[in-house]
Amino acid sequence: MLQADLAVRAPRFVWTFGLLRSELVTTFRRWRTLALLGVLAAVPILVGIAVKLETQDGGGAGRGDGGGGPAFIAQITNNGLFLVFTALAATLPFFLPMAIGVVAGDSIAGEASGGTLRYLLVAPAGRTRLLLTKYATVMTFCVVATLVVALSALTVGALLFPLGDLTTISGTQISFAEGLGRALLIALVVAASLVGIAALGLFISTMTSSGIAAMATTVGLLITVQILDQIPQLHALQPYFFSHYWLSFADLMREPVYWDDLVKNLGLQALYAAVFGSAAWARFTAKDITA
Repeated sequence: MLQADLAVRAPRFVWTFGLLRSELVTTFRRWRTLALLGVLAAVPILVGIAVKLETQDGGGAGRGDGGGGPAFIAQITNNGLFLVFTALAATLPFFLPMAIGVVAGDSIAGEASGGTLRYLLVAPAGRTRLLLTKYATVMTFCVVATLVVALSALTVGALLFPLGDLTTISGTQISFAEGLGRALLIALVVAASLVGIAALGLFISTMTSSGIAAMATTVGLLITVQILDQIPQLHALQPYFFSHYWLSFADLMREPVYWDDLVKNLGLQALYAAVFGSAAWARFTAKDITA
């Protein structure tokens, strides 16, 4: 009996791994995905060149105390590693979540519009397993997209600016190795900050059979939430918007690290993932698949 159970579980595990591998290969071979990654990689290059050109005459790159978000740009000329933080701050409000919204919105709806969704469900995948595989693929793209930005920024920063020990927002010195560690941690936090928009996009993707409509709706909601998050009269609701604490990753460059907003951000993303992930599962498992 035990051997029979193991024999059943082994093929299921192999099938699940094979399905995930197939989804990852398909996603990252699409020209649209490669174009999105190319745009994300270009942002640090443009920022780095702009800062280099602006400071050739000895002027400053920007003004600010370095306390958060784009204010990191004032430190790039002193240390190229700050280009990583600046690039992530520049891409997080729109470019990164837009790319995630496109991939997530197309995950289920794109299969339906292409006529391949029924084929996938005929295979022994099951709707729940297929949905989890799609979400795992989107989350993998979140990590890859964030690392593309970070690595592009690190490369450009090393080529155009000096590298060395870093001065934190709090004014303390940390070694370059520790700075690299914090840059990696910040990149992972940024990727985790996209969990909510990924789940929202997946849910929207189960609501329609048009990939373009799902992508447009997801990106449209992203823009709407970003606008609402800037209206002072909505201050009571803003802490519940998935984008409200996105730039809290700057607190990782303090000494000691401020964890309050970081924890709020990760908790909020987990809540969005649970709510919209459950809604996507409820919708997809009950949906009449006709394409």
